[in-house]
Formats: sequence, C-alpha cells, structure tokens
Amino acid sequence: MTGTSVAAFPRRYGPWALITGASHGLGAEFARQLAALGLNVVLVARSADELQARADELERTASVRTRAVPLDLSQDDAVERLIAATADLEVGLLVNNAGISIVGPFLSLDPDFLDRQISVNNRASLLLARHYGEQMVRRGRGGIINLSSGSALHGTPWSASYCGTKAFNLMVAEALWYELRPRGVDVLGWQAGATRTPGFLGNNPGHSGLVPVRDARPAVTEALRALGRRPSVADGRLNRLGYAVMGMLPRSLAVRLLGRSMSDMFGPFPVWPTPDQTSITHD
Repeated sequence: MTGTSVAAFPRRYGPWALITGASHGLGAEFARQLAALGLNVVLVARSADELQARADELERTASVRTRAVPLDLSQDDAVERLIAATADLEVGLLVNNAGISIVGPFLSLDPDFLDRQISVNNRASLLLARHYGEQMVRRGRGGIINLSSGSALHGTPWSASYCGTKAFNLMVAEALWYELRPRGVDVLGWQAGATRTPGFLGNNPGHSGLVPVRDARPAVTEALRALGRRPSVADGRLNRLGYAVMGMLPRSLAVRLLGRSMSDMFGPFPVWPTPDQTSITHD
C-alpha cells in the first residue's frame, strides 16, 4: 500500500494527519485513506457543513478521532488560526492539498483573485510546512505532501498563474526532501494529473478524453506509496510517459502543444476575454 508498511504508518506519520482542502475531491480521499491507516485527521476547508459531515463519516467508518477546522486559507490570519486550532495535537503528516485553479486568459484575471490564489496555493502551504516541519524534525519523524501538477513542468497557456503556483510547490517539496530527510522527515511533491473529482469534472465540460483521467482512490494510493521513497512523482504511468516525452521537446514546441490542448478542451480563448470565459475551481 505505502512506502512505509501499513502497520508502521501510524508510528511514522501519526498520530494526527492534517489535510487542507479536505471536504471533497483529492483532499477527502486523502482523509479517507489516512484514517483507514489508523491516523486521526484534522480536516481543513471553507465549508463548515461539508467538513463536519466528512469528519462524522470518518469517525463512524474508521473509528478515528477527527477535528474539523472551517477556514478560508486566503485570509491573512488563516495560518495563525489553524496553528492555534491544532496547538494541542501532534501532527505527524501534513497534506497541503488546498488550491485554487483557473482556466482563462491571464489578462482577464482580477488582481484580487491572483492574490488569493497565491495565498492559498503557496503562502499557506509554505508557512504550514515551516511550522509543522519544525515540530516533526524535533520528534525525528513525520511527512509532508505538497500537491503539485503536471502543469508545473512547462508553462501552460490559459493557466499561467496556476501552473506557476504548482511549480513553486514542486520545487519547495523537492528541496525539503533533501533538507529534512536526514532528520527523519519525508517530503513529497506529488504531481497530480487530471482526476475524477467534482472540481475537475465541473470545470472541464469540453474534456476531449485525450488526457487520461484517474479516479481519486488509486491516485491517492500511489501518492502515499511514494512518500518516503522519492522527492517527487507524477501520478499515473500514462502521465509519467507523457511528461517524459514533453521533456524531450524544445520548450517552445512543448508550450505550443499545451496551448493547443487547452484550447481543444476549453475552446479558443481571445487574449482579452469576456468575464464568462474563465473557469474557477477551489479545491
């Protein structure tokens, strides 16, 4: 199941796992699988009702303890509030899953949205890794998973800000893998591909089927298996093959191909769009 054996997983990464963006999609699947491995879970997301329902489900089905923390990570004091809400817990695994994605011409994006995107995708994950990573190092064990994306490897037209945030998360994870590994802390940058979640399906009505779409369960299983084995991994064999092929191409050609693929999925975008030509997902 994992790089660490099932029996040893709670000792290595417990007793609590903290998952951001945990109310649905990949975050909810991380919570389910970690609870099944015997970890108590802190669930963080914006919707209090969805979050509590998820927490109640896990306590009922996995017999673990949960703590629901309704929080908008784009708020200036969000990280401080989350740290305070978990001050009495020993967090042994941090899953930085929450993120905002957008598809559309860059010049259409509201500067306030771009600021929120950086706050959720990068600022929160960085500061949470700093805080909980220090605690893990002091204990000599623990793990951190940063959600990245295949779009982190090349500039992706019509998704410029998103791929930039995911590249940031990937570079941070790979660097911390080297820095913290000698201190007993495993770090993984997980390049999630297209995954069958409400966010992806709701915002990809024109999905052409050319990009493989994975179910969340095997995708998360693969991520947990890679934790402790390597600094980063792309989800799914077909994705890894595709990224390897793209990596052999000239950068200009790779970006042009990505631009055409995005236009095929979402329709042609003008450089200066109307407001309804963007698609937003907040995980």
